[in-house]
Amino acid sequence: MAVEQTADRSDLYGGIALAVATIAALVVANSPLGPRYDALLAMTGEIRIGSLSLAKSLDHWVSDGLMAIFFLLVGIEIKREMLAGSLVGVRQAALPAVAALGGFVVPAAIYAAVNWGDAMALRGWAVASATDIAFAVAVCAVLGRLVPPQLRAFLLAVAIIDDLMAIIVIALVYTEGLSTVSLALAGVGIALLVLLNRLNIQKPSIYLIVGLFTWVCVLKSGVHATLAGVAVGLALPLTGGEESLLMRAEHALKPWVAFAIVPIFAFANAGVPLRGMSLASVLAPIPLGIIAGLFFGKQIGVFGACMAATKLGIAARPAGTSALQLYAIALLTGIGFTMSLFIGTLAFTDEAVLDQIRLGVLIASLLSGAAGAIAVLATARRHAT
Repeated sequence: MAVEQTADRSDLYGGIALAVATIAALVVANSPLGPRYDALLAMTGEIRIGSLSLAKSLDHWVSDGLMAIFFLLVGIEIKREMLAGSLVGVRQAALPAVAALGGFVVPAAIYAAVNWGDAMALRGWAVASATDIAFAVAVCAVLGRLVPPQLRAFLLAVAIIDDLMAIIVIALVYTEGLSTVSLALAGVGIALLVLLNRLNIQKPSIYLIVGLFTWVCVLKSGVHATLAGVAVGLALPLTGGEESLLMRAEHALKPWVAFAIVPIFAFANAGVPLRGMSLASVLAPIPLGIIAGLFFGKQIGVFGACMAATKLGIAARPAGTSALQLYAIALLTGIGFTMSLFIGTLAFTDEAVLDQIRLGVLIASLLSGAAGAIAVLATARRHAT
């Protein structure tokens, strides 16, 4: 019980840090400091070792560097859940897997329908398909005991599978200009990670060295560098339970990701200039597609897939929960902040379009979080009655 309460507090405080960073970005971007905010993100930083150099803007260092650590934690969580968590076995994984698939396909279809005929806008079809783990779990932490533990585990499992699908989309869709040499070297790095896992090597320094080598190779290959973080996370051994390298790495990384990396990413990406914004801005095809996809598409896809799976006998609803409670959780999956913004930065480079992405994601996430919280409170009151 104490461990669960500690985890709840961590999720809550992490969500608060993310919210504060988001609000700070909005305030700064719409204040006289706005030009300095833009200049800060455009500032170039360089790492040079001999003839090898990496020169990127601060914005890109956040997306390619810090987010690789975020994806390292995602890879760790995916592996833990699949080997020792809520995704162990076909029966346990069936409902969240079906729900995540529905919650990925329906929002993408809605976004595509709204933006049909615009090839440029269609590049962002995956923006509306991603659930933000940090914000969604933070809302559950705020609601406390009103969210049954089995539904909280279901939400976490759906979000993790959702992230896995987003990772696959990033690898297959948002990859351009491949370098075969760098890709081959990245393959060598991944093979070394697999070998370290097979040999059950538990020293983090070795994984760090091989992981950095793999990250640089992936960065130079044209594939997005964050995928190297996923590869390292999946390679960490789980043997030894709580004392395994994977569990130790998760415990060490989680506070840094929750209280530093994700808030920094939010601060760098949530600064939407609101001057000149109007209802017409919100109803433009790109933000409208994102809002409709995340808010309506997620709840329809997740809840509809759950109902179909239970009716067909493919999966069972979490024990002791009602269909209304499941619908309330489906609403929370429409919070698509971190991963949606990240995919948006991969799909588009035009700053005006990125502002539309940010606007759509912020509005959809706010609507989904508020509607989900109200639905959880309503269903809890109904069950109490």
